Amino acid sequence: MFTTKTSLLQKTSEGLEPKRGSYWITTFGCQMNKADSERMAGILEKMGYKEAEAELKADLVVYNTCTIRDNAEQKVYSYLGRQAIRKKSSPHLKLIVAGCVAQQEGEALLRRVPELDLVMGPQHANRLETLLNKVDTGQQVLATEDSHIIEDVTTARRDSSVCAWVNIIYGCNERCTYCVVPSVRGKEQSRTPEAIKNEINILAAKGYKEITLLGQNIDAYGRDLPGITSSGRRANTLTDLLHFIHDVDGIERIRFATSHPRYFTSRLIETCSELSKVCEHFHIPFQSGDNEILKQMSRGYTIEKYKRIISRIRELMPYASITADVIVGFPGETNDQFQRSMDVVEEIGFDQLNTAAYSPRPNTPAALRFDQLSEPIKVDRLRKLNALVEKTAKQRNNRYKGQIEEILAESINPKNNQQLMGRTRTNRLTFFPQKDSLNNSYKVGDLVNIRIEEIRPFSLSGNIVI
Repeated sequence: MFTTKTSLLQKTSEGLEPKRGSYWITTFGCQMNKADSERMAGILEKMGYKEAEAELKADLVVYNTCTIRDNAEQKVYSYLGRQAIRKKSSPHLKLIVAGCVAQQEGEALLRRVPELDLVMGPQHANRLETLLNKVDTGQQVLATEDSHIIEDVTTARRDSSVCAWVNIIYGCNERCTYCVVPSVRGKEQSRTPEAIKNEINILAAKGYKEITLLGQNIDAYGRDLPGITSSGRRANTLTDLLHFIHDVDGIERIRFATSHPRYFTSRLIETCSELSKVCEHFHIPFQSGDNEILKQMSRGYTIEKYKRIISRIRELMPYASITADVIVGFPGETNDQFQRSMDVVEEIGFDQLNTAAYSPRPNTPAALRFDQLSEPIKVDRLRKLNALVEKTAKQRNNRYKGQIEEILAESINPKNNQQLMGRTRTNRLTFFPQKDSLNNSYKVGDLVNIRIEEIRPFSLSGNIVI
């Protein structure tokens, strides 16, 4: 049973036929949000809405929000202020906040921005049509209660015709002391292997070549599903799923994100090295290079365990790329503890790092600590870390110089329509011409061998090998 909290506020349009017009979705935050936005776009188009030419011309605006950092949340309010002013002269405008800020703020968001028509948490993304039907009757709708996620994989409007997101697990059961995700995305809900494979088969039939399996904590996949092997091992794991989906004809590449070091197993690493479609790219956040900080974060592993994971990956897949997330300025972090994070970055040599200064989030234990660091200290540490990241990323990129890399062409370069752009199996963005030296043309969706000739910190360029 699904319930929706509805205010008593009735609008003057009550009783009128709903008007379908144009829509605009702005997505903040992670890959999970991007996947949710694709499904919401599909639902809107199924309802008769058309994508608008511009945000300020749309009849329906959705902000799919992120609350992982304070600056991302404040950006949402800036966007909302602009739309609230617009609604005064365009009362037909429907204004929706979805995602994590919606879940976190709930009814307070309606009080702060009364022009909103619908506030819905991430667990309700696939109920957008039902909720909008309530809005069309003149109701102001709040949908933030816990819900089992309903999914219709056929409605997603994919942003790419080549690469597709495939959710395999929603929510998160971890309790990292700095993180708001469990409280806004709910408990873990794994999809069945059969449902996942069915979606991948549909994507393959439509010509998709690459899929990325998504989960907030993807290594936890299946632990809420039944199934134990004769040896007593849990049967439904990410490793089992990779084996199960690997034979889908038409799919050339498989990726997955985001991993958690606590659950990243040797069995998973060995499987990735054995399955030819699984790409040699691993995104494994380490968050801090200091064990005491990791303990205070409730991460559940030591930096020594993290290094063993990386060593095992590189032992079996020496060419693999490793990317990660790291936080500087956690409450109480000393200069020595920060330096240990810098040392880890230097020692491991990441291909890329998502870096962030710690940001206190509502209802998290770390936000209540009295030893918060000042903004100047956090900004200075982030600056130093980013400088090191750029240096190490370019050093890692040097290994591509002169190498022949298989690139899946994902799109035309928006800055140069004579070039295609795509990614190596190791997830490095690469640009190359649409024609080879014999004037043969290549298109989006082609797998092309490229000799890498130009190296930049975060991208590559090269020419087609005939």
